[in-house]
Amino acid sequence: MLVAIVGGRLQGVEVAYLARKAGWNTLVMDKDPDPPALGLCDAFVQYDFSLFNSDFGPEMPKNLPPMDLILPALEDLSALNNIREWARQMDIPLAFDLSAFSLSCSKRASDRLFKTLKLPAPRYWPDCEFPVISKPDNASGSKGVRVFESRPALDAFFSTDLHTENLSENLPENLIIQEYLTGPSFSIEIIGLPNHYLPLQVTDLDMDREWDCCRVLAPSKLSEKLIRRFEQMAVTIAEEIQLRGIMDLEVILHEDELRLLEIDARFPSQTPMAVYHASGFNMVAALGSLFTGRNVPVYNRKNKARHAVVEHIRVDGDQLEILGEGCMGKRGPLKLIKGFLGADEAITSFSAGKEVWVATMIYTGSSFEDIEKKKAVTANLIKKSIAVKTNQEATVI
Repeated sequence: MLVAIVGGRLQGVEVAYLARKAGWNTLVMDKDPDPPALGLCDAFVQYDFSLFNSDFGPEMPKNLPPMDLILPALEDLSALNNIREWARQMDIPLAFDLSAFSLSCSKRASDRLFKTLKLPAPRYWPDCEFPVISKPDNASGSKGVRVFESRPALDAFFSTDLHTENLSENLPENLIIQEYLTGPSFSIEIIGLPNHYLPLQVTDLDMDREWDCCRVLAPSKLSEKLIRRFEQMAVTIAEEIQLRGIMDLEVILHEDELRLLEIDARFPSQTPMAVYHASGFNMVAALGSLFTGRNVPVYNRKNKARHAVVEHIRVDGDQLEILGEGCMGKRGPLKLIKGFLGADEAITSFSAGKEVWVATMIYTGSSFEDIEKKKAVTANLIKKSIAVKTNQEATVI
C-alpha cells in the first residue's frame, strides 16, 4: 500500500506516523523543500498544488510511483480543489470530503448548522455577557484568537465603537465574537459514510496560554453519559452533512453541558496518535479501508486497556516548556525515536549536542499515574542536561 500524503506539516506528520504503524509506504508532497514530515516518509516530492491547473501549466507531478490512495493533509481550499482534480485524472481514490470541509472551515457556517440541529454552542455577542472571545471565521485551532474581558477592551482593540445594533457592519467579515466559556475541552473523531458512521474514542485536551492544544489524553475522564451524548452529537452532524470520510468535533464542558466549539472535516492532528496508543484504532488505516474497499471499520469502545498521553515540549538546554502543537512546525524535518528520554516514542527535532529542540512525546501506561512517572523521568533527564548528550537508549525508527 502506497499512500500519497499531500501536505507535510503537522497533519502530514500525523498521517505519515500512523501510515507507518499500518505498515504502509508513504510519499509526502509539499510546496516546501523540507517540511516537518520529511523525516517520517519513504519518499518526497516538492510540488505546490495551489499552482496546479488542469488546463494549462504548471504540469501535474510526473514520474511518480503507482499510488493506492491520496490523503490530503492541508487546509488550503484552492489546493484541495486541485488535488481533487488531480486524483480524478489519475483515477486514484481521494480520502477527503471537500464538500464537508468547505462547510466546516467556516466557523460561522458551522454555527448555523449547530443552530439548525438545536445543538448547544456558544452564544454570539452582543447576545451574551463578557468576557467574549474573537476568532477568525476560517482559521483552525488557536490562530488569531483573542479574549476581551470588557466592552471597553473590545472597543479599544478595534479602534471603533461597536454598536450592538450594527454589529455586522462594524466587524470585519472574517471575524466572529462569541461568549468565552470556561471548562475542560474534549474531542471526538467520527468516520464513515451516510447511514453508517463510527464515532471513535473521546480524548481530553489541555491548552497552553495561547489556546493551542499542548496535551491530549486518552481515554477520556468524561462520564459515560456525556461520552454517549458526545457520540450522538457527532453522528447527528455527520448525517446532516452526509460526511464521507473523517471529521472531528471539539467541545467544552461548561456548567455540566457539552457546548460545541468547532468541527473540522479533515484529518486531525494530535488526537489520532493518542487514540491509536490507547485503543489500537488507526484512523489512517481506517480511511484506507473506507476509500479503497468501501468498508467502515469496527471499533471496540470497551478496549481501554491502555492509557496514552501525547504532549508537545520545547527544550532549551536544561529548560523544558510544554507548548501548543504550533511549536512543532517551526524546527524543520522531524524524526521518530523510540525509547526517548522516558517516553515510549517521540517525534522530534532532537540531535546530539543540539541545545534547542522540540518533541511530541508519546507516553503509554496502564494508568495515568504510570504515565506521570514516565514524564517525571523525562523532566529529570532534561534538568540534568542529559538531553543535549547522545541518548544511548534511544533508537531512531
